[in-house]
Amino acid sequence: MIIKVAFYKGKGRWHNKLIRWWTKSVYSHVEMVMPDGYTWISISPFHNSKVSSRVNINIDPSKWDFLFFEITHAQYKEIIKFYSLTKGAHYDWIGMLASQFLPFRIKHRNRWYCSEWIAYALTLSNVIKWEKTTVFGYRDLTPGMLYNILLEKASIWEGLSPCPEEIH
Repeated sequence: MIIKVAFYKGKGRWHNKLIRWWTKSVYSHVEMVMPDGYTWISISPFHNSKVSSRVNINIDPSKWDFLFFEITHAQYKEIIKFYSLTKGAHYDWIGMLASQFLPFRIKHRNRWYCSEWIAYALTLSNVIKWEKTTVFGYRDLTPGMLYNILLEKASIWEGLSPCPEEIH
């Protein structure tokens, strides 16, 4: 099975520009594309501000970069389990904003932001090894930072391939 981690680099609206400017990154959002290729899971403060899934969304692949992970059925089940536990959880505005301005990580237990949720899903399902990465060590894990961490660790995890041209 293959999951994709999709990083949004499109122009978007004012908030996408603000996020890219603030984080000094080409990416303003990240989502997980499930093995069916049609179900996207994430959280966005500008959609419904809750961890949720969307099906059959119409996207322009040129506005996204994708990283591919080959996963086992057991890993898939763990991702679904994590999604079930967090589905409907709200966006972590306080944690996200405070972590930008304070020198330490602030995390509300039942609230998330997009790159944080994806990092936890990949780590808890053992798709990426927490012992070999530092996704939990960042006080402000932005979409761009997550992309660089996953790309930088590509040789560690089998199945990771930065090949956006493979999108169907």
